[in-house]
Amino acid sequence: MRIVFVHPNYRSGGAEIAGTWPPAWVAYLAGSLRRAGFDDIHFIDAMTDNLPDAEVANRLAALNPDVVGTTAITPSIYKAEAVLEMARDRCPNALRMLGGVHATFMYKQVLSEAPWIDVIVRGEGEEILTELMLAVRDGRWPADRRSIKGLAFLDGDEIVATQAASTVKDLDGIDPDWEILEWDKYQYIPLGTRVAIPNMARGCPFTCSFCSQWKFWRDYRVRDPKKVVDEIEKLVNDHKVGFFILADEEPTINRKKFIEFCEELIARGLPDKVKWGINTRVTDIYRDRELLKFYRKAGLVHVSLGTEAAAQMKLDQFNKETRVEENKTAIRLLREADILVEAQFIVGLDNETKETLDETYRMAWDWQPDLANWAMYTPWPFTPLFQELKDKVEVFDFSRYNFVTPIMKPKAMERGELLDGVMNNYRRFYMRKALFHYPWRGTGFRRRYLLGCLKAFMKAGFARTFYDLGKVGYTGPQSKNRLDFHFDETRTIAEAQMEDWEASADKAARAAERREALRAQGKARAAERTANFRMPNGAEIKACGGGDQQMTEAEQEAV
Repeated sequence: MRIVFVHPNYRSGGAEIAGTWPPAWVAYLAGSLRRAGFDDIHFIDAMTDNLPDAEVANRLAALNPDVVGTTAITPSIYKAEAVLEMARDRCPNALRMLGGVHATFMYKQVLSEAPWIDVIVRGEGEEILTELMLAVRDGRWPADRRSIKGLAFLDGDEIVATQAASTVKDLDGIDPDWEILEWDKYQYIPLGTRVAIPNMARGCPFTCSFCSQWKFWRDYRVRDPKKVVDEIEKLVNDHKVGFFILADEEPTINRKKFIEFCEELIARGLPDKVKWGINTRVTDIYRDRELLKFYRKAGLVHVSLGTEAAAQMKLDQFNKETRVEENKTAIRLLREADILVEAQFIVGLDNETKETLDETYRMAWDWQPDLANWAMYTPWPFTPLFQELKDKVEVFDFSRYNFVTPIMKPKAMERGELLDGVMNNYRRFYMRKALFHYPWRGTGFRRRYLLGCLKAFMKAGFARTFYDLGKVGYTGPQSKNRLDFHFDETRTIAEAQMEDWEASADKAARAAERREALRAQGKARAAERTANFRMPNGAEIKACGGGDQQMTEAEQEAV
């Protein structure tokens, strides 16, 4: 049975300015399928090869597959749907399947707008996909499709979602097929070396309101650090990878496992061969301040911090559970450990103003990270923050939901003014860094890395691919009132998806009412008990420890 995976050709002028990224999803899925006995697996990387639709269609026809699969994050969903539409036309006998975070949560929307999709894999793909492919191979598809967990599909006019599958419990059993990728294509511009994106853990215990990862991966799980290092060692030795970024939402959550990971890298001498970076939380850096130099010894050279906002009000709205002053301290600690630090800011909510944008610049310059990134708030349609703000969302063209396009229009600003304000922050920050910091601060690796980052920015800037500036017509402040973001205004939310949202919102509201009612009953009973009971000496009962306030849950757990 021949299976062909396709990575959709979608670009936004965001993360791809730093290089060409290997689609790790295909390696992890292919590895699971090969262990199940499937060996006729092919991959078309339409994004890295910048393939036009006609070329993708021709390659699919030439391969004549039995199954065509692709994936999609929200901004690439229309490109993914188009891939499967081409498969319908050129490979009419092939099963057409879609996976990824957008399809997982928006399957009713996807199946409404792209009914040519045969099946959607919802959630972690390895085990669900293997079960699906076994059913196809054994001739049990579509007869058994309702019994396979983690799927969604059309049955006539009915949109069917089977029971959700459990998450992959045995992460150590995952063995990605990195051989399926053509490694000379994947380059990290700042260091001029091949790059990989391995995975050590899945899930996140935090519930940031703008993020979907904790919903997609659900429970938090960590692989055996030695097995992860086995994988990295193979990437270095077999595929000449010189830089990797851990794909984890926050690899430092499990401090013990992260330390073991670093120790294993050092024991095998890998820091001399490969450098690496991570995304993590400010609080973990604060916690591990005494270990940061050890992390650097293990090859960690780049940390992207989710500082998210300069104003505490925004941090609270994002449910970040951090304080502004902690952000500044964490950045200083990383610099002192000789680890390059990138500060991430989210801008563009409805309360954004010219003054708040300027505040993020001044805060960034005061904090002095090596790099700073201003990302437009993107209202993922399956996150809690979207549900809070959806009445203010005017654009449903998901191809523009890419962190660089101002989907939300602030009350006090036009979208063009917002983009111009972000570009002004970039100009001010990086011009000062380029003139007074990068060429003169430090020697050796740090200086080379920072100049490499500057090269990547300049390359994207001259090509006007950075932040999609060429496509929207931005040439500087003088153009801010003439920008065309090319929103497809015909895109709307499907009726089935809207009904699902409303049902979920009603269910959540009823649950919240029940919780509030139970809390109120509990307080009433406690007050009644207090009123009716006194200590033998006649004194009133006091809160824990004799104070006037009850202990918080965190304080109780710490006792």
